Amino acid sequence: MDSDILVSRTRSTTTAQGATGYLTIDLAALGRNYRKLVSMLAPVRAGAVVKADAYGLGAERVARALYGEGCRHFFVAQFVEAVRLRPTLARNAQIFVLNGLQPGNEIACAEMGIVPVLNSLAQWRQWSETARMLKRCLPAVLQFDTGMSRLGFPRQERAELAAALRDGSNVEILFIMSHLASADDMESDQNGEQWAEMSRIADEFPGFDMSFANSGGVFLGDAYHGVLARPGIALYGGAPNAGGTNPMEPVVSLDVAVVQTRTVPAGTKIGYGGAHVAEREMRLATIAAGYADGLPRSLGDRGAVYVNGIRLPIVGRVSMDSVTVDVSELTEGTLTLGSLVEVLGPNQTLEDIAGDAGTISYEILTGLGDRYDRQYR
Repeated sequence: MDSDILVSRTRSTTTAQGATGYLTIDLAALGRNYRKLVSMLAPVRAGAVVKADAYGLGAERVARALYGEGCRHFFVAQFVEAVRLRPTLARNAQIFVLNGLQPGNEIACAEMGIVPVLNSLAQWRQWSETARMLKRCLPAVLQFDTGMSRLGFPRQERAELAAALRDGSNVEILFIMSHLASADDMESDQNGEQWAEMSRIADEFPGFDMSFANSGGVFLGDAYHGVLARPGIALYGGAPNAGGTNPMEPVVSLDVAVVQTRTVPAGTKIGYGGAHVAEREMRLATIAAGYADGLPRSLGDRGAVYVNGIRLPIVGRVSMDSVTVDVSELTEGTLTLGSLVEVLGPNQTLEDIAGDAGTISYEILTGLGDRYDRQYR
């Protein structure tokens, strides 16, 4: 369920019916993050990447909040995401599909006013043919591969594309773009290499505006900004660059309920496979979230949760629906059935839990499951 209430970090037990955890999305912090990026980019425009359900936070709510902050350019990965998002936003908001279109989706895309990002000659031909069939000029974006080898026109297709553009087309190119592969590492040589390649492409395709910067790219300097930046993780409070202080505000907090507590003697095996063996008498709490809820299995014997600022290490393997933690440092009776522990919050950031799991903040965010009570404030 979604609740439009102001959530207090002081709540200590579950209150919503059926809830075993609370995922709180701070839309005010989201707005402040967007405004911070806008101020850094000015006069360049700032769009928003809201793919994967706005990185798991709810694309409709997030997009509406960002629209209220003045955002008019929204990027999703798949056409189905654009279809779901389109009714949420006013018609003056443009929705771009980064992966382009699969065959058969072109007419629906045109009728809904959605803009495909074309990545290959095959996609170009499909969209151009749709425009001819509809006898309309249809908008599109051209994405070029500048060294990531993932999406975008490869070098060997550029000459044929340039010829097609010179011969005339009923496709309106809004801008050209590419994606930075190493923007989170400000010292990476790949950033400069990709910028040099993008500059060559701009010379080959003159007269078009450019979009280049993702979250990390915003912090690489004006040369990378183009006319439209596409921040994603930075909006949601994730660090746009590795190392140093995160300049963005946290947007997400997660508190999970205790299911059971117990005291076990030394030598007790804990969790699947008996992966952890108690070296001493321990007090344990099992909480109601596991890898099905976005807590990676790799957190076993590495990660932690917090109560009253005290780190409580995860012991044993993470299960599908539960995690066991060592609560011996707490005063006995502090946690009982329904008590909440902090998974994400003031004591543990996205980067903290991602580091413990051996992954990245993107994977933590997008993996948060739908069994939490989601609350927007």
